[in-house]
Formats: sequence, C-alpha cells, structure tokens
Amino acid sequence: MASSTSSQPAPNSAAPGASRSNRRIALWLFFMCGLVAAMVIVGGATRLTDSGLSIVEWRPVTGAIPPMSEADWLSEFEKYKTIPEYAQVNFGMSLAEFKRIYWWEWGHRLLGRIIGFAFLLPLIFFAATKQLTRDLSVKLGGLFVLGGMQGALGWWMVTSGFADRIDVSQYRLAAHLSLAVLLFAAMFWLALDLWPQKKIGVSKNLQLGAMALAAGVFLQMVLGAFVAGLRAGRTFNTWPLMDGKFFPDGYFNTPATFHDLFETMAAVQFNHRIGAYLLAAGAVWFYLAARKGAYKHRAHLILAALGVQILLGIWTVIAATPIALGLLHQAGALIVFATALYAAHGAKRAESPPENSIKCVHA
Repeated sequence: MASSTSSQPAPNSAAPGASRSNRRIALWLFFMCGLVAAMVIVGGATRLTDSGLSIVEWRPVTGAIPPMSEADWLSEFEKYKTIPEYAQVNFGMSLAEFKRIYWWEWGHRLLGRIIGFAFLLPLIFFAATKQLTRDLSVKLGGLFVLGGMQGALGWWMVTSGFADRIDVSQYRLAAHLSLAVLLFAAMFWLALDLWPQKKIGVSKNLQLGAMALAAGVFLQMVLGAFVAGLRAGRTFNTWPLMDGKFFPDGYFNTPATFHDLFETMAAVQFNHRIGAYLLAAGAVWFYLAARKGAYKHRAHLILAALGVQILLGIWTVIAATPIALGLLHQAGALIVFATALYAAHGAKRAESPPENSIKCVHA
C-alpha cells in the first residue's frame, strides 16, 4: 500500500512591496493612536483644571494663533466674563489666572489641529504614491471624517457651558469622549489588520469573551466620563465602602427618576465602581479560560493592565482625584482598552482538522 499526502494550497502572500507599505501605514496609524491618546489626556487636564470654557469662540483657522498682545488678552478675558462660570465660580480672577486656564484649552485645540494635519498629509502621500487599495482608502477616508466630527462634537459640548450652567453637560462630555475612544479603537484595529501577525485559534466562548471584554472596557470609560462630568471623583473618597455604605446615600433624588443614574454624584461613582468589579471578574474568567493555550499571553496582558488600573482608580478616589492621578487613571484606561482590542483582534474560531487530509491509495 502506498500513501500520498494531499497538500492544501498555500495562502496567498502579499507582494513584498505591499507588505512594506502595510507596515508603514500600520506604524503611522499606531502613531496616530498615540496622538489621540494624548488628546484624551490633555482633554482630561482641561477638565480637572476647569479650563474647558476659557475660550468662548470656535475659530478653526484663526484660533490657532493665541493672543499676541496685552490688548488681545484683555479682549479674550472680557469674552470669558460673559459666561456663568466666571460670574459664579471665578469672579474677580486676575488676568494671569485667566491665562493659565486659557493655555490649557488653547493647547487642547491646537493638538486637535495637529492631529488633523498628522492624519491628512500622510494620507495624501500614501494615496499619491499608490500604496492604498480602494478598500483601505475608504476606511482611512472614513477615519478622517470621523476626526472632523469629533472636533465639531467638542465645540457642541463646550457650548453647553455658556448659558444656564457653570460647566459642560456630562452627557455631551460622555459623547465627546466616546467618539474619541471609538476613533482610537478604529485606528488601532485597522493598524492590527495591516501589521503581519498570526491569529490564534480559540473556542467560540473565548472569542466572544475577548470581544465582550473590549466592549466592557469601552462602557466603563463612558461611565468614567460621567464621573468626570459631575466631578464625582472628589466625593465619597473612601474604599471599599462609600462613606461607610456599600450602596451610597443620594443615589436617587426624591422623587427618583431614571436620569438620576447619570445626574447624581453618588450614582455615577457607584456605577463606575461596579463596572470595575464586573470587568475584574471578566478578566479573571478570561485568564483562567485561556491560561493553558497559545492565547494565554494576551489574557495575561489584559489581567495585568486591568489590575494596575483598578489599583490606580482606588488610589485616585481616596486622594480625591488630584490632577496627576486623574490623568494617569485616564491613560491607564486607554492602555487597558488597547490590550482588550489586541486580544479580541488576535482571536479566530478554532477550526477542526479537515477530514481525509491523508488519502490512502491501494496498489
């Protein structure tokens, strides 16, 4: 009896030139993810320093130039004096104090402009040198449009603080952060698509678990935006209980409404804490489920990153959210999200070995 092995066709490999182009584009997208992360962190700094309402006009082009003379500074200061935040919070502040909050907001907007050019100019180059497929061109064009929408959404958020309130709407803040995080995720995922890597065959449960963890981290970041929007991190500064209670006083107003879930400090901080506990449980399950396979390294990354982030969150709450810890906690959330996306991207359904892969031929 003679035997022969039937060979499966080798997968089509990309041409060397295309592979090099994909690597370059992936590296550029990873760099853009870093810029978006920096934008999120600087945005958090404008929130923690109460700087976000210091510029009361949206000038996409001329706004890139800061005040250049004393007269210009006084003009900007007078505009700021027309909004409720000045009258009710910062009344009597000096010009020097105004400059400090102005520079934070101006820097945040300047970074947004830099991100726009850092995306557009390489995109034009890659298109002009024919390094983009039609599908990739559509995806990158969509990301550029999404970035423009993020700028417009940011201004819509800021305008909510110009009348009838002394800060921006926590709902608009959550929307603004959500779009930034989705933009980060889309660029990171596309970069992973372009970067040469081997996907790992896993069970359906593990594959779904990886996706669920990534979605859970995103939702937890949205809950964190409500904490930031209401400055709830500077209340209930005890752990594990909230002022001696598991379920805090003031969770609902009287009479209670659904909106209380997002409009009371007790509610938004409690929700954020519970979200962290649920994510921790999910990460432990994911680690235990993946610990014996080739997927274990990605599970280790998620568990380690989330563990550090939870400890950092506890420290931030106990310390009543000082600026440095608040920004570290925000950066940590993006790192956890990136590890979850990396795990989800690398998972594919395990395939059973094909039947009759070895055929026997009888002489």
